[in-house]
Amino acid sequence: MSDTTAVPPQWTPIHGAPYQPVPHRPERIAADDSLARAARLRQLMGERRTVRQFSSDPVPEQVVKDAIACAATAPSGAHQQPWTFVLVKDPEVRRSIREAAEREERISYDGRLGEEWLAALRPLGTDAVKAHMTDAPALVVVFQQRYWVGEDGTRHKHYYVDESVGIAVGMLLCALHLSGLAALIHTPSPMRFLREVLDRPENEKAFAVIPVGYPADDCDVPGLVRKSLEQVLVEI
Repeated sequence: MSDTTAVPPQWTPIHGAPYQPVPHRPERIAADDSLARAARLRQLMGERRTVRQFSSDPVPEQVVKDAIACAATAPSGAHQQPWTFVLVKDPEVRRSIREAAEREERISYDGRLGEEWLAALRPLGTDAVKAHMTDAPALVVVFQQRYWVGEDGTRHKHYYVDESVGIAVGMLLCALHLSGLAALIHTPSPMRFLREVLDRPENEKAFAVIPVGYPADDCDVPGLVRKSLEQVLVEI
């Protein structure tokens, strides 16, 4: 009995290829079902919080990989998909990342950020200590690819890289939360050390470090209030 499981096609660069449309006929969801799904999603996403106190308990690795796969479905400029997700589980590598990040953070909190930025951070209770880097069982380090290199060595520019990678990261946070995991967006500045520690190629630039895991049993979060729909929505 032969295996007839379809093998998904492998992506290859489409730069300069002709437009080749394919049919797209998704089944329309009934209005009542759509309303119920939207209300449920709004409720679930309203429960999402940024977590800085993580349990060291392991998380199902496939859950994280599936969340990354969801993030990689994000729209991107010219469909160039200019992202790389590095899943870091090794404790020693996570420790190296934490040490390098804290060196930069100490400089920032000691004056590089400036008082206005520090005042904006004060309600969040953050400081230069980044225990989440080693407490969480995994880090997802997201890199943006500024360009790609063809087989002949020619560099080709990616377009709307910041926007594309930002959308993908947002989808990653959503997928992790809906899968029962907590996360944090951490952007130590500067982040050049991440490319060196993780041995990434020259065309990649670090975008964010995302610790992933379960909240610690004694986890606290800032008592913040999100803007209401009426404060963020303009109808014309």
